[in-house]
Amino acid sequence: MITGKYPSLRLRRSRKNDWSRRLIEENNLSPNDFILPVFLIEGKNKKQSIKSMPGVYRYTLDKITPFIDKAIKKKLPMVALFPYTEKRKKNMLGTEALNEDNLVCRAIQLIKKRYKNEIGIMCDVALDPYTSHGHDGLLKSGYVLNDETINVLVNQSLLQAEMGCDVLAPSDMMDGRIGQIRKALDNNGHHMTQILSYAVKYASSFYGPFRDAVGSKGLLKGNKKNYQMDFKNSNEALREVALDIKEGADMVMVKPGLPYLDIIKLVKENFKIPVMAYQVSGEYSLLANSINQGFVHKEVIIESLISFKRAGANAIVSYYADRLDEILK
Repeated sequence: MITGKYPSLRLRRSRKNDWSRRLIEENNLSPNDFILPVFLIEGKNKKQSIKSMPGVYRYTLDKITPFIDKAIKKKLPMVALFPYTEKRKKNMLGTEALNEDNLVCRAIQLIKKRYKNEIGIMCDVALDPYTSHGHDGLLKSGYVLNDETINVLVNQSLLQAEMGCDVLAPSDMMDGRIGQIRKALDNNGHHMTQILSYAVKYASSFYGPFRDAVGSKGLLKGNKKNYQMDFKNSNEALREVALDIKEGADMVMVKPGLPYLDIIKLVKENFKIPVMAYQVSGEYSLLANSINQGFVHKEVIIESLISFKRAGANAIVSYYADRLDEILK
């Protein structure tokens, strides 16, 4: 409720000076608010640009150390690992996900050996980087199987936990997978491994550049609408979150981010659980290309990121995370 009236009340008084604006600002950004994605590739001595994501690269394992050093220096709390899987390693069942010598497993071991607990590691739990059909689970007659997929995801989760992953992030949207993963982790001594559930992941057109980044572009057979959420729905998002909390999720993700600020706010207000937002590849590329073309000022980056905080997000997965200090200048 607003009390007072013009002219005795002038809200512009507090906007006049920079010091005054800073004094009353309601939201701000710090390194603690970000998770930095890292794209991995096989080979040696490579830093490979991603055409659809200006300023973002894929790194071979011998090149990620400077990248992680930079993240730690900038006080970022966590990195998220995503593999570019070569086509020859993909198949219908996504078996490379369970290979203890796969790219993600080797990256986890390398980071943990060098940095211990200086920075957290988050790993995607899903099959889409490893399947020849581009789906997040096992496919039969165009339909992604739920329970059969969960069996694979449980094994993938256990493998990543055993390698040293701190935060498992199931992004597949299978019903019931959080409970099964939590049970398996606890039964195998991984009581302290956290689960960040992609509880609210929409079947979105904003994911295109990411699929290019992980090598699944052009492979997807059909679409993901039979398991990812319908972007026309919001109440359904609350049901998804409620189920995942009951099954043992420590945190939840809303993905994509900017088109779903209302969902972030709904989830935060209803559940009071840590909520993460993903500023996905399509959002990033729209901003980056518009800035590079001179259509908008780079301040739109901060404006968009603040909107996540204003909506209630605790942290943001963003490809801008390692450049935030430069952007703030």
